[in-house]
Formats: sequence, C-alpha cells, structure tokens
Amino acid sequence: MDKNYKSGFAAIIGRPNVGKSTLMNQLIGQKIAITSKKPQTTRNKIQTVYTCDRGQIVFQDTPGIHKAKNKLGEYMVQVARKTLEDVDVILWLVEPTTFIGAGEKHIAQQLEKANKPVLLVINKVDTIKKEEVLAVIDTYRKLYDFQEIVPVSALRGQNTEDLIDTIFRYLPYGPQFYDEDTVTDQPQRQIAAEVIREKALHALDEEIPHGIAVTVEKMRSRPGGKICDIEATIVCERESHKGIIIGRQGSMLKKIGSNARYELEQMLEMKVNLKLWVKVRKDWRDSDIQMKNFGYNKKEI
Repeated sequence: MDKNYKSGFAAIIGRPNVGKSTLMNQLIGQKIAITSKKPQTTRNKIQTVYTCDRGQIVFQDTPGIHKAKNKLGEYMVQVARKTLEDVDVILWLVEPTTFIGAGEKHIAQQLEKANKPVLLVINKVDTIKKEEVLAVIDTYRKLYDFQEIVPVSALRGQNTEDLIDTIFRYLPYGPQFYDEDTVTDQPQRQIAAEVIREKALHALDEEIPHGIAVTVEKMRSRPGGKICDIEATIVCERESHKGIIIGRQGSMLKKIGSNARYELEQMLEMKVNLKLWVKVRKDWRDSDIQMKNFGYNKKEI
C-alpha cells in the first residue's frame, strides 16, 4: 500500500437548495446528482468518487436536513443523520448570508452530535462582494467551531481545487476503494430515473414535484449498441396532477421527455428511444410499501 495515499468519505450537507448537488457534480467533473431550485431534489444518499494521484475521496451527497412532514421526509432525515456517523469529514454548505435561521441552528446541533471535523463551505460567493464574504465568515464562526472555512462558487468552479486540498488534509491514509474510472455507485437505471425526475421538476409547477417519483421499467440497448430503449413511469399522488403532467394534448409530457432524452443521450453516448407513462399512486409518500417500490427503503439506511 502507498504510504502517501489518502482515502476516505466526505459528506456534503446543508439545507435544501444551497447547491450541494451542483458542488458535487463540479468536483467530480460530470453530472451525477440532479439539480433543481425546488427543495427535496436529492432523496437518497448518492455516492460519487473523486480519484487523483494523492488519493480518493468518496463524496456522499445527502438529502437536505430539515424537519420532516411525512414518512418520506423522515426517511430523508434518517439517511442524512446516518451518513454523518459514517464519514471522515463533513462539508457543511451554506449560502453567503449573515442571517442564520432556525434551519442552520438545527444543523449545527446535529453536527455537535456527529463529533467529526466540519469544513464550512460558503457557496455562491460569486453573487456578493469580497468584503461581504468576511462578514459571513465572522457570523458562522460564532455558531460553530469549524476546522476550516472555504468560500467557493460551485456553479462557476471557483476555489474548488482549494476545497479538494482542504478535504485531503482531514482524510486518513488508506487504500483505494474504487477503480480510477468509477465516478458513482449509482446503477444506470437509477441515474436515468433521476434525470427524468429532474426534467419533470424543472417543467412542472411548485406544488406537484414533491409528490412525484420515477421508475424505469425497461432500459435495454439494441444489438449494435447504437440505440437504447427506455420505458419509464412518472408516479404522482393525484388524478389532477396526472392531467398537469401530461399537459394539453400531451404537451407537458413531450417536453419532459425530449429534455430527458437529450441528457440521457449525452450520458449514454447513444440514441435513446424514451417512452413515458404517468400513473397515480395516492399519498405514496406516506406509505412504507410504496416508498420501498420507488427506491426509498428504510431497511437500507
């Protein structure tokens, strides 16, 4: 084993919408986690892998820590808490503001219990003046005893190299967990389902997206490897939602489908023949059985 090789696990936490998935995609150099301005975009723990000569960082993008309103919410919070126990270093991502709300205070309390080195990552610093960044740092310093504070812009890739250096400082020496070319432990079907869900989140109204899940029933490349057939179902909670997702003469579903198809073709590097259906499963977010069917299994936390 290389004595200078470091490897370990880094959790990315923060309130919904602070840019956790954007940061992870930026660090890895390709898109794995879906991004959207709507809260609760990431529901499961997603692992991505950063490998270089110095070592390997396995990032875990967790669902936003928040006060749960239903069984799906409880599941998401449990996933996030469990992740904190299992990592070597925690990256707490925040927005560049001097106002610290109840959500942030709640996270600070969770971190005290985790007893791990915490790096404060102030995201979106491209949106404020340099001198304002100092005020943000000052405010957060009073809230928690951080190991380090690193300002970045996940969207623009500013200072992300510095962040990688800082993470390595807190990782133990150890073996490589994954091959060099592994970027995620997510099966392709799951990434495909997430891409479709992202496009639906972007296209739909505020109310509906929380209540949708996507299942991929079929994903198969044709002989010759030039075309992939994908059949997927968008699941919603009410009949009225179904009508909105389909849209007038199927216009909304077509829009979701063509946006998803474009991204899936980039990802799979082949043509995609995508068929989408919409089904109603009443209140699935409060049903353990339905949640398990859509990939949110309590037993796996």
